[in-house]
Amino acid sequence: MAYSRLRRTSSQRKALLRDLVTDIIINERIITTEAKAKELKKLADRMITLAKEDTLASRRQAATLVRFEAANENQNALQKLFSDLGPRYKERTGGYTRIIKTVPRRGDAAPMAIIEFV
Repeated sequence: MAYSRLRRTSSQRKALLRDLVTDIIINERIITTEAKAKELKKLADRMITLAKEDTLASRRQAATLVRFEAANENQNALQKLFSDLGPRYKERTGGYTRIIKTVPRRGDAAPMAIIEFV
């Protein structure tokens, strides 16, 4: 699968995408650049697909990408993924997120987008 490097090293890119996946699970809608939103869409859709089948194996696979630390809201991210988002999209076969382009960011004119669950 092709991916965008986002002008970061592999470890920085992995950390960025883990944070974005955790944020979209908690908030269900975030504003970011178009390039980051397009990369996040792939991971967020994969997380929902894992959450539709609530097994120990799928929980462990999701835990590799969702931040799970001592903070309470991050512990709730994995729980919310499997208790709320997975059952919500049980009947849907794909396309769990949408990207809405917005005005460019003031300052550097980076193309911005809103990514949210459908």
